[in-house]
Amino acid sequence: MASQDWFDKDFYKVLGVAKDATPAELKKSYRKLARKYHPDSNPGDAASESKFKELSEANSVLSDPEQRKEYDAVRAMGGGARFTAPGGGGQQGGFDDVFGGMFGGGGGGGGRQQEYTFQQGGFDDILGGMFGGQQGGGRFGNPSGGFRGYGGPTRGRDVIASTTIDFVTATHGDQITLQTQDGREIKVKIPAGVTDGQKIKLRGKGQPSPDGGEQGDIVLTVTVRKHPVFERDGLNLRVHVPVTFVEAAMGATIEVPTLGGPPVKLRVAPGTPSGRILRVKGRGVATAKGTGDLLAEVQVAVPSHLTKDAEEKLKAFAETLPKENPRDELLARAR
Repeated sequence: MASQDWFDKDFYKVLGVAKDATPAELKKSYRKLARKYHPDSNPGDAASESKFKELSEANSVLSDPEQRKEYDAVRAMGGGARFTAPGGGGQQGGFDDVFGGMFGGGGGGGGRQQEYTFQQGGFDDILGGMFGGQQGGGRFGNPSGGFRGYGGPTRGRDVIASTTIDFVTATHGDQITLQTQDGREIKVKIPAGVTDGQKIKLRGKGQPSPDGGEQGDIVLTVTVRKHPVFERDGLNLRVHVPVTFVEAAMGATIEVPTLGGPPVKLRVAPGTPSGRILRVKGRGVATAKGTGDLLAEVQVAVPSHLTKDAEEKLKAFAETLPKENPRDELLARAR
């Protein structure tokens, strides 16, 4: 959003680039200077801190195509550019129509060329003088751009960012460090239980205001890497636990892994089928809203190779089982 002090500030000079510099040239120059004058590299140096703020403001404006276009237009007016339009009746005359309507010059100009010169001091001053310079004058132009009124300084722009973290960090929470485009390092607290795709707002960490107002925010989208063993199910953690046919048939005590802790021992009851859930209370995701459980899903592992002797014994065992088809109920329900 345009600011009155744009008339006095040469952002191109601040960044050390020409007025026709490409976006890539602007970015390269800004990064070089930001590293040089960053407060972390110059602790206690007020001059470097002030220079860094100037660089941030200049980059904030010139790196945005719409703001840069608006800035160039404002600077052109501040340098004494003239806007002329025929004074003929009924024509669209831009600034001439606006000012002519205000002061009676309007469409009755009889074909004269009307000229208005905008000198140093700014378009805000001109409009402020016309309307009494009241506080809270609102904004000139549309809500997302245009000239600033007298309602106070503008807020810095928000920055959209993203980061990828591992499954353990997302589950237990931790502090990470982000590197911003302007060379800053920002500490970010990842809350326990953050989910894939969740957004975290870092207040006051975005773009600085171009005129001393509130700094914008960083809106951080978090991507969580998959874990080779565990999966999230709300606040619960799921893990697939293979057991042998003998363990499932006769029962056994098995070890089950936990996330970031020692394994726990669980009892598998005799005759346990695949898909049965064994629950470990309180070993899931712990957040301020509650704590989940660890859900161990049993999967009966069938041997892929049998020796001749084992095959014969398995056949003999099968002969001892009741002559029933475990799929009879399924087939009947499907009819």
